[in-house]
Amino acid sequence: MTIASKLLHGTTALIAALSQQSTNGFYTDAPNTGVIRSYDFTIARGTVAPDGYEKETILINGQYPAPLIEANWGDTIQVTVHNAISNPPEGTTIHWHGQRQQNSEPADGVPSVSQCPVAPGKSYTYSWKANPYGSSWYSAAYDVDLGPITINDYFHRPYFSILEDVVGNDTSLIRPASDNNLINGKMNFDCSNSTTSNKCTSDAGVSKFQFTSGKTHLLRIINTGTQGIQKFSIDNHMMTVIATDNVPVQPYNTTIATVAVGQRTDVLVKATGKPTDIYWMRSNLAQGQCTEPASQPLALAAIYYEHANTTGVPSANSTAQVDKTDPCSNDDLSSQVPAMKMTPPAPAKTIDMVVDFAINATGHLVWTINNQTFRGDYNSPLLLLAKGGNTSYPSNPEWNVYNIGTSSSVRVILQNTTPTSHPWHFHGHEVSILAAGTGTWDGNIINPNNPARRDVQLLPANGFLVLQWNSDNAGVWPFHCHIAWHLSGGLYANIMEDPAAITKLNIPSTSYQVCRDWASFTDTNLPNQIDSGL
Repeated sequence: MTIASKLLHGTTALIAALSQQSTNGFYTDAPNTGVIRSYDFTIARGTVAPDGYEKETILINGQYPAPLIEANWGDTIQVTVHNAISNPPEGTTIHWHGQRQQNSEPADGVPSVSQCPVAPGKSYTYSWKANPYGSSWYSAAYDVDLGPITINDYFHRPYFSILEDVVGNDTSLIRPASDNNLINGKMNFDCSNSTTSNKCTSDAGVSKFQFTSGKTHLLRIINTGTQGIQKFSIDNHMMTVIATDNVPVQPYNTTIATVAVGQRTDVLVKATGKPTDIYWMRSNLAQGQCTEPASQPLALAAIYYEHANTTGVPSANSTAQVDKTDPCSNDDLSSQVPAMKMTPPAPAKTIDMVVDFAINATGHLVWTINNQTFRGDYNSPLLLLAKGGNTSYPSNPEWNVYNIGTSSSVRVILQNTTPTSHPWHFHGHEVSILAAGTGTWDGNIINPNNPARRDVQLLPANGFLVLQWNSDNAGVWPFHCHIAWHLSGGLYANIMEDPAAITKLNIPSTSYQVCRDWASFTDTNLPNQIDSGL
């Protein structure tokens, strides 16, 4: 038995919080609309074949991709999760990636940190205010909103089987190659390349989109994958980036959008083709030592103009964009200028973190921050411990807690000593990206009066990343690499913010009941926690 958390083995819930403007600042002043958006999710095993290869996985309401959640800025989202996972039973949680969870960390959904897992046969209701607005994981003028466009690497092997290799003691297996790459959950696959006896149907089909000549279309691109950096493009069309990770930016044009795991990029595309045209939408998994391997890196989807033959395919006139971008870096920070200016103050606290890997005493590879790997305790969520006043963990160094006290702002200087890049994510906050590059930081801040802001940013291979945020959301917040295998290997820390204020947070009684249910379940069902637990 394992814990089915994180990406639910490839299933992701999407949140599309609709853009609304505020004259008082569009981050801190979310309205109270009084509207509750209620959803009911049943999590269970099921069989899917998004690329024609049939496999068992874990699904939400039997769907892949998972159901869409929609809300207006300031609405309350309530999602009741029913754990129906069986054969074997597993605990589960859902993390709502990119949602700020201001004063609502019990809804953040991270096992061993904000909650205990939901035990099999039990339910739990997550409740939080939709903030910030934008497109996330589960603006400017435009004519047609195409909605969320998910791009993700895809594996045919069962998740736990891959995990056993990744955290095993054969280092040749720590970088598994994905089998395919999907756009909105679809892509063709040549079944002659399959190495198993699973049922497989070649040419299962690709996703289809419609453009209208002369109209401007909004695309909300979301990398919901496990490990790969995506290079997204549309043949013969220019894209205008208008937001990154829910942060509106001054528009800039590009033909290639780099979207790492967990990142979201909103772009506008003017339909400049003829009414009968058909074009390819593409997403390529970046290749090289600084990223992760892929057996079939190219994902395709078809864009049909209003009078095109929707049974046809793009002609030779559909020309792929030339990719001259760095395979393992985001767009230059100087181009990512937030629309709402915010100048970071001098930091009240600075933390240096060195990212590395090591072979532990049992011969297994682990990822480390300042020579410490992370391992969670599902029965002792750190937020609930801190709520009870327990904020000192000298006997549990592998919980990797950095207590920043009441520091009003924090700067973290990440130094990557490894040859691979890491998409770095911080929960509960919007982060200023002060600098990123190879080598070591020289102290220079890119656009110091209004630096880029987002909640996921690539830490370059053998390089540095400098992040800063305001401490305005008391809690114990995950700070980690978003590559699933690195996270499983312990590349994770917790930032404890304002411990005294944590003791005053309103923790719902249901959070404690979930832990009692989990404790009862694990009395006779020992979790097979072979990794960090995340």
